Amino acid sequence: MQGLQATAVTIEVNATRGVRFVLVGLPDNAVKESHERILAAIENSGFTFPTRQITINLSPADIRKEGSGYDLPMAIGILATEDKVNTSQLGKYMMVGELSLDGSLVPIRGALPVAIKAREMGFEGLFVPEGNIREAAVVNKLKVYGVKHITQVVNHLNGTALLEPTVVDTRGEFYARQYEFDYDFADVKGQEHVKRAMEVAAAGGHNIIMIGPPGSGKSMLAKRMPSILPPLSLQESLETTQIHSVAGTLPAGCSLMAQRPYRSPHHTISQVAMVGGGANPQPGEISLAHHGVLFLDELPEFNRSVLEVLRQPLEDRHISISRAKYSLDYPASFMLVASMNPCPCGYYTHPTKACVCSPGQVQKYLNRISGPLLDRIDLQIEVTPLPFEEMADSRPGESSATIRERVIRARQIQEARYADIPGIYCNAQMNSKLLARHARPDDKGLAMLKTAMNRLNLSARAYDRILKVSRTIADLEGCELIQPAHLAEAIGYRNLDREGWAG
Repeated sequence: MQGLQATAVTIEVNATRGVRFVLVGLPDNAVKESHERILAAIENSGFTFPTRQITINLSPADIRKEGSGYDLPMAIGILATEDKVNTSQLGKYMMVGELSLDGSLVPIRGALPVAIKAREMGFEGLFVPEGNIREAAVVNKLKVYGVKHITQVVNHLNGTALLEPTVVDTRGEFYARQYEFDYDFADVKGQEHVKRAMEVAAAGGHNIIMIGPPGSGKSMLAKRMPSILPPLSLQESLETTQIHSVAGTLPAGCSLMAQRPYRSPHHTISQVAMVGGGANPQPGEISLAHHGVLFLDELPEFNRSVLEVLRQPLEDRHISISRAKYSLDYPASFMLVASMNPCPCGYYTHPTKACVCSPGQVQKYLNRISGPLLDRIDLQIEVTPLPFEEMADSRPGESSATIRERVIRARQIQEARYADIPGIYCNAQMNSKLLARHARPDDKGLAMLKTAMNRLNLSARAYDRILKVSRTIADLEGCELIQPAHLAEAIGYRNLDREGWAG
C-alpha cells in the first residue's frame, strides 16, 4: 500500500540445490518471519516442504514490502516449484493472505484497494481470505474468491475442486443500510436553538463549535450529527471504505460503508495519529472521518500543535504527508464538530452555578484555541443546561429523519448552484468571488449587518462567516435572496466573536 493505492508485487520463486531459504526484495520483519509460517502451513496441509534451496524475490525490489499478506502467494510459489500447482493458471490470478500454522487464512488490511488494482491490471480473479470477501467483492468485473485454507487455492488452480466467486448485491445492501442510526434527535429534549444550529451546519457543510457547562448535552448532540447529514453517494462510500480498509477499521463482514463515519479521538491524541503517517504509513483520524464528522470534545484540552495541524486540511480537504522515505496524499474532507467548556471550572455561562474563575483565567482558557483555527469554524453556539420542566417533558422531539429531509433539499439547491465549479459542493466552501455572487445581501440587510458588527464589536473574520451561514439559512427556507431575518440568525451564531464575551 502506498497511501490508498495498492502496488502489485510479483513473487518469483526459484528452487536449486542447497538447504537455505533466501528472501530478497526489501522485505520488512513481518515478511521475513513468513518462512516459519509457510513451512508449518505447507507441512500441516498434507504437502512436503522442498528439501532444496528456495530463493524468493519480491519484485519490484526497490519498494519496501510490509505486512503479512505475502504468505499465500509465496507458499503457492514454493508448491509450484514441486509441481504441486498447475503453473499455467497462475498468471490469471492475484492473491493475498496471511497464513496460520495449520494452513488457514487470516484476514488482511487493504483488501478493497487490492481488488481495485487486480481489476485495473486485467486479472481474471482474486484470492483473498474469507474474512475479506465481502469487502473485496464490492469490485465488479472481477471474480473474487473467499478462501478458508491454502488447499482450496491449490485445488482450484489444479481444477480438482473449483471455487465459486462471491457476488454481493452492493447497491441493494448499501441503500438498505443508509438510514440505520443508533442515535436520533428525537431523543434530545429541549435545546431547540442548538438543534437548529446543527441543522444549519449540516445543510451548508459548516464547522460548528458548542460552548457550554458540563452536562448540558454537547456530546449527546454531536453523536446525532451523522443522522441528519445527507446520505453517502456510492462514490463517496467507495472512497471512505477504501480508507477504512487500508486502516483495518472496517467492521467484520462489511462490504461498503453505508453511513457517514463519526470519529471522536481523545484529547491525548498525537499529531501523527490525527493527520496520518508514521513508520508504517496509515491514514489519520481526519482521513478516517472523510465524508463524515470529526468530533473534538473538550477542544482546549487538545495539544495546541495537534489543533494547528488541522488548519490546512480544513481548507484544502486533503492532507499531504512528506517524509524522508515517502510522500503520501490522503483525502480529508470532513465536518468539524467541537465542544468546550467556557472556562476551567466549566460554569462561566451556567444559569444557576457560580463560576469561580477570574476574567483573566476565562480569557486564557479560550485563548488555547488559536484565531486561525477559530476562523475556520462558521458557527459558535452556546449550550445551556435544561430546566427541570423541559427534562421532565415526555414528548419526543423532532426526529432526525424530518430534519434530514430539509438538509437534503438545501444541499440539492447548493449542488445545482455549484454544478459548474469543480471542488465546491456546499456553501461552506465558497470563496470571496462566490460570496459576492451568491451571498450578497440587499441594502437593508447590509445596513443591519453593519449595525450588528459595530454594536457587538464583531471581528472582521466574522463577516464572511455570517454571509456563508445566512446563505445556507436562505437555502433551508428555499429563498433565492438573503433576507434580513437570515442575517439576524447568522449573527446569533457568532458568540465567541463578541468583544467582552469572556469578561
